[in-house]
Amino acid sequence: SPAGASVSGIAEIPTQDRSPAGTSGKAPTVVVPAGNPPTQLEMAELIAGTGAVAADGDSITVQYVLATYSSRKVIQSSWTSNPFTFTLGEGQVIPGWDKGVVGMRVGGRRELIIPPSLGYGAQPQGAGIAANDTLVFVVDLLKVG
Repeated sequence: SPAGASVSGIAEIPTQDRSPAGTSGKAPTVVVPAGNPPTQLEMAELIAGTGAVAADGDSITVQYVLATYSSRKVIQSSWTSNPFTFTLGEGQVIPGWDKGVVGMRVGGRRELIIPPSLGYGAQPQGAGIAANDTLVFVVDLLKVG
């Protein structure tokens, strides 16, 4: 495959643009890269998990932190409330999550940079998510099933 391409057809986040890996079990630091946001979904494995693999149709539980390109800061974190559970691949979350979380292993941490076409599009969400915003998530996979 071409340099920088991943097996799932999702681009790799360039090394210099990645958030720090941090420590499993502790809230991560999210860094919004400088410059213009990417126009396609990008991801990076920050911590490789060793547990079960998340696949479409699985009920999964995650912790996440969200920063946006418009605010350039963290605007939401499940670490301050409760982990989030949803069924992967069934449209319960934005398309960037349904695509970007597949293949993660329990115990892993993945960064996703999600363009508006796979996020909320032209619909502003309030609380720091502008119309056509690009989203930067760091997701920890806690449980599959």
